Amino acid sequence: MDFSTDNLTGVVLALLSSGFIGGSFIIKKKGLRRAAVVSGVRAGVGGYAYLLEPLWWVGMITMIVGEVANFVAYAFAPAVLVTPLGALSIIVSAVLAHFILKEKLHKLGILGCVMCIVGSVIIVVHAPQESPITSVQQIWIMATQPAFLLYVGSVIVLVFILVFHFSPRCGHTNVLVYTGICSLMGSLSVMSVKALGTSLKLTFEGKNQLIYPETWFFMLVVATCVITQMNYLNKALDTFNTAIVSPIYYVMFTTLTILASVIMFKDWDGQNGGDIISEICGFIVVLSGTILLHTTKDFERSPSFRGNYAPVSSSLSTRLCSGNGDSKYDEENAPPAEEVCMRRQ
Repeated sequence: MDFSTDNLTGVVLALLSSGFIGGSFIIKKKGLRRAAVVSGVRAGVGGYAYLLEPLWWVGMITMIVGEVANFVAYAFAPAVLVTPLGALSIIVSAVLAHFILKEKLHKLGILGCVMCIVGSVIIVVHAPQESPITSVQQIWIMATQPAFLLYVGSVIVLVFILVFHFSPRCGHTNVLVYTGICSLMGSLSVMSVKALGTSLKLTFEGKNQLIYPETWFFMLVVATCVITQMNYLNKALDTFNTAIVSPIYYVMFTTLTILASVIMFKDWDGQNGGDIISEICGFIVVLSGTILLHTTKDFERSPSFRGNYAPVSSSLSTRLCSGNGDSKYDEENAPPAEEVCMRRQ
């Protein structure tokens, strides 16, 4: 298939974003280690000395650059292409941790990295061409079509049920409650991020979109969804093991985002069945690789910063419904909640 200039730009930005964000985890971890040595108090037990560590701030700036690149990527390429490529940041982080932090990468973890790369290549090769968008009002028409309004309505209803019914009853015992809220809201935030990014792109091209109320509405939706995501992702990470939360969240978030994009932007319209099936297969390969890479951390942990935490040996199915009794990963080995949240966008 012909690979458009916009798609190529989006892919390059998504890859740069993954590189910057994956590298930022390592830089920030090095900064956390330095701060812990100087102050004697780790961030995982309430220390804030890392805020005075320049290396930590270098990592934070690197992460921000990556997030900006990811934001801009949505203005050029469809979400079904950009979102799955976010898994590559996990590879960058795992590989750099292996060589720089001496955190051993298990053989199955290496296989997971290879699967993510192969799946990403398949998705890129068979990615759909996006229809030209000339104004935010055109996006508004897409956002108010009956099919997408039905999706939005379903998401809102499900989120309310999860928040007010299931969260108080089993939010601390079932990981799917908090991650479900984050994923559902995340799919709406990505659609709004894409709308807002496209509006800003058109504005910079000389077609001012800031005069339209639709642009500001999408900005409000982005803020609302991101705040909700961060809130419930914090709860998920505080309650359950990161190695369980991260892959489940990635799978649910990416699946719902692609579904929302297909409904709103008609990404698969005009594609033949072979390309669509190839994209789905590539997506499944990326998801499988991501899950494999995360779960191998469960039984092959680095001794660095382990402290008194014991390795987790219980099965995945058991831990899906486990609560506060779970052994938890060292908090410094896990990216902050806002990093996980924004990276999925």
